[in-house]
Amino acid sequence: MLNNHFNTFKNLHYNSQPLELINVWDAASAAIVEKNGATAIATSSASLAWANGYPDGEKLPKKILFSAINNILRVIDLPLSIDIESGYSDSTEEVAQLVAELNQLGVVGINIEDGHKPPEMLINKIKAIRSKVSNQNLFINARTDVYLQGLVSQNHQLDETVTRAKGYLNCGADGIFVPGLNDQKDILHIASSIKAPLNIMVFEQPKNAQDMKINGAQRISCGPHSFISIYNALLNHNTANQLNYDWLNQLFRT
Repeated sequence: MLNNHFNTFKNLHYNSQPLELINVWDAASAAIVEKNGATAIATSSASLAWANGYPDGEKLPKKILFSAINNILRVIDLPLSIDIESGYSDSTEEVAQLVAELNQLGVVGINIEDGHKPPEMLINKIKAIRSKVSNQNLFINARTDVYLQGLVSQNHQLDETVTRAKGYLNCGADGIFVPGLNDQKDILHIASSIKAPLNIMVFEQPKNAQDMKINGAQRISCGPHSFISIYNALLNHNTANQLNYDWLNQLFRT
């Protein structure tokens, strides 16, 4: 079953239409998204953390992470990919062990990010993961925060992203995730430079997926924005306040 789900998930990145992912955070949201016609399920690390009362930023205890993933796997019959931020550790061995255990549960894809750490650290983590988990069982979506976090000056973001992406792919990643990337020319340039599936993040359910495919994106996700949109419904309709990422992270300060 694991291998079948992996093959299905990997192939979804190479269809004529982009893979659209509405990121989930618990068993209920996963089951609803599957019932609505999804072809795969993916978590948002921020949404999953908030749903369990923790801020984003690797504050979620691993015990709760595993419990949440088990609950999601119990109610779905689709491939599952999860966001593990930077792997909850700077230790390549610990990150690889975490991923191997998640893969054994039935997870067939991960997002893992560089953040503000040197790109060499993510390269070493990917190598360590690949030493434990076959590329026939796990799709590694390597995320670079060059655009989202402004890691370099705006004039150098495009070249820096391509350089990092190639490094991550060369050591075992299967796809590249660039949140904060929204310029159509940059999307096309990166996609044509890396020769691998490019994942971008949008702020609402995509309505122009075919346009994104033409411009190079083969995977489109919503990150925490589906969670934020749904939980805004709990607010008094008369209030001018709206939930956002920073507000939620402050709410669950540990």
